[in-house]
Amino acid sequence: MPGVLVAGIGNIFLSDDGFGVEVATRLEGRPMPDGVKVGDFGIRGVHLAYELLDGFQSLVIVDALPLGDEPGTLAVVEPDLDGIENGAASMDAHSMSPAVVLATLSRLGGRLRRVLVVGCQPASVDEGIGLSPRVAAAVEPAVELCCRVVADLCRTSGKESAA
Repeated sequence: MPGVLVAGIGNIFLSDDGFGVEVATRLEGRPMPDGVKVGDFGIRGVHLAYELLDGFQSLVIVDALPLGDEPGTLAVVEPDLDGIENGAASMDAHSMSPAVVLATLSRLGGRLRRVLVVGCQPASVDEGIGLSPRVAAAVEPAVELCCRVVADLCRTSGKESAA
């Protein structure tokens, strides 16, 4: 079993920061390969760290991400796990920084093989409910991108465990 967790994160009260939550909501209605779980984690970083202790090998974080590009631009980023897990990120029960989540996971004795971030350039993360038009238009393409990323992770995890 590949053990992939897809975590939509963000604050729905900060406009485009709710992007990951919206993508996760749409993904939850889709069939996923065995061993793949999708969840909306909002701003609950510690909850996500504890969830990852349930045997997941890989994590796909879906979030608004400053890419320095046009709003609605999508990208897949793979952070350096060694640098994050060994860092001194401060723990905050409401922080959803990937660095804090992975540092917390490491302190709890957990480890992941791979972490990928499916990010979308926000137009605004000011107070407000609802995604901007360009980010809202990127939600469905992000759902499709997440499905491809998950399929690739399942395929490569299967090859690694067979070796």
